[in-house]
Amino acid sequence: MDGERDTATAGAGADRAMLRQPPGANAAPDWRSRARRHLAATWLIVSIAVIGAGATLLCAGIGYNLAERSDERHADARRDVLRAAASEFRAVFGTTAEIDPRFVRMIEQSTALKDLRFESEPAPEGRETQPVLDAQGRIVGFFTWQPERPLTAVMSRLMPLIACIAFGLVGFAGFSVVQLRRARLVLSASESQARRAAEEDPLTGLPNRRKMLAILDDAMATRGAGKTLTLAMLELSGLTDIDEEIGMIRREEYLAEAILSAKEQLPRQAILGRMGTSEFAIICGGDIDARAMLRSTIGAVADVLRNDTQLRIAAHAGYALAPRDATGADELVRRARLALRAAGDKGEGIVTAFETSLDVISKDQHFVRRELPHAVAANAFDVHYQPIVAADGGRILGVEALLRWNHPERGPIGPASFIPVAEQMGLMETLGAFVLRRALAEAKRWPGLYVSVNLSPVQARDRGILDLVRDALKQSGVEPSRLMLEITEGVLIDNPDDMVKRIEGLRALGVRIALDDFGSGYSNLGYLQRFTFDKLKIDKSFVAPLGHSSNAGVILQAIVSLGRALGVSVLVEGVETEEQRVLLRLAGCDEMQGYLFARPAPAKSIDRLVEQRKSARPAPAAQKLTG
Repeated sequence: MDGERDTATAGAGADRAMLRQPPGANAAPDWRSRARRHLAATWLIVSIAVIGAGATLLCAGIGYNLAERSDERHADARRDVLRAAASEFRAVFGTTAEIDPRFVRMIEQSTALKDLRFESEPAPEGRETQPVLDAQGRIVGFFTWQPERPLTAVMSRLMPLIACIAFGLVGFAGFSVVQLRRARLVLSASESQARRAAEEDPLTGLPNRRKMLAILDDAMATRGAGKTLTLAMLELSGLTDIDEEIGMIRREEYLAEAILSAKEQLPRQAILGRMGTSEFAIICGGDIDARAMLRSTIGAVADVLRNDTQLRIAAHAGYALAPRDATGADELVRRARLALRAAGDKGEGIVTAFETSLDVISKDQHFVRRELPHAVAANAFDVHYQPIVAADGGRILGVEALLRWNHPERGPIGPASFIPVAEQMGLMETLGAFVLRRALAEAKRWPGLYVSVNLSPVQARDRGILDLVRDALKQSGVEPSRLMLEITEGVLIDNPDDMVKRIEGLRALGVRIALDDFGSGYSNLGYLQRFTFDKLKIDKSFVAPLGHSSNAGVILQAIVSLGRALGVSVLVEGVETEEQRVLLRLAGCDEMQGYLFARPAPAKSIDRLVEQRKSARPAPAAQKLTG
């Protein structure tokens, strides 16, 4: 204030002195005008520098995001090249468990993978793994390599420099101000902006991941005895479709609009932050209805609709409570993520609370991930078979081959637990080939039956499936018409043109194709026009309501009528009661499968069952198959 008063006094004295100046003195430039021009120029420099700094930080953030995506795409491409190279070298591998180091170096050069090695055991932590198969489809070793993220690494090294440039612009502007007090104010503002850049998401202004974790630590430390703290994780979906519709930059604006609308639904004490590209977190103290809060938040996200697109953002959420579910911040985050993952598995709009069973499932998944490669290498799997019977009399028409894993310590591990892991680890090709070859080899024991084999999505999309089926049929000597391959609706979506050719190629071999789980997924009738199938397999979810819901029977009759109009047979799985069998028979189903008739069993049990059915007199349709 004293400085401002002195400046004002000096200005007034100068004005009075000018009145006493002789004529012509006004020709000299007025110092006040020069000061104003200099001050205006200084503020212009400050403004340009601040805008430039913000643009630099924003571009750096976008560049880092693009670098991460580019690195991931390159990593996927290299894995595909390595997988193709491993397939091409099968003929060279033969049955040996070793590979000439020269071949390894050749593959390393062609794939540009760092420190590529061929080892007999899966890779340790920190390295990626690709199983290597011999000509018979057995694992003879593993390619391992050191994952690289070059663009991300470069951006990480450049970020400090970019930040220095951005803040240097602000600092330059600040120190360009003539008055030291204004320079200190500008510098203080730039420091405040730097803190915000380190703690806030630049798009939404919400706390970023780093800040949210700090807030959570403080909230856990200051939480009073008996007080509840809720940590919720919210994940958005549908962003890829929006990218394709309106572009990534406008998608970010759309996302910000949606998430800020969702923020209005939260309690006053709740803190919303951005944890990643599509992931957000909510920290809220006090006794609240977390499920109701998240449902209203998800609804607000989904209700945002831009005028230029009909696309909507969907979301799902999971949450955990302290101290009920965890007493530490890290454990609370981990368990909230487990709940989020469980919600994502169930679908859009789902809210899931953490339960102890989710932790057990997570640990089981880690166990399966660790043990599965060893089990595949040791060929520790078996194939069981479940009879498929005729609806008109209960006679056995065929069997479905089902993969089984009996761990020496854990005992039986269900396919639902290890098949998704096998697909993620690139082991499904080996397991699928094993089931196909085993099923065809054992089909020779039952000359009058057909054998049905499920093709996983990975197998169905594999260009080598035709060669595998052709080779397996030739090796077994089984007539192609006795092989039924089951595929799900999901594999028809990604690349319909390729799948049309693949299905036509398989049918040209003489095998039959069944559309599995019909009605449970997309149920697009356009598939039935474009793809040629021999059988529709109705999902068991339509069987359970029979006798309790009139809609279930109507839908089943509609599917059966559709199948007959298309000239394909209809099989229903999951039949467990006599009432269901009768209703399905009346609906016109051709074939049935389920516990009412027989459970999956080893091949020897099927041998006895077939012999019993041959020697026994015709039995009533409701008689249960045993053996």
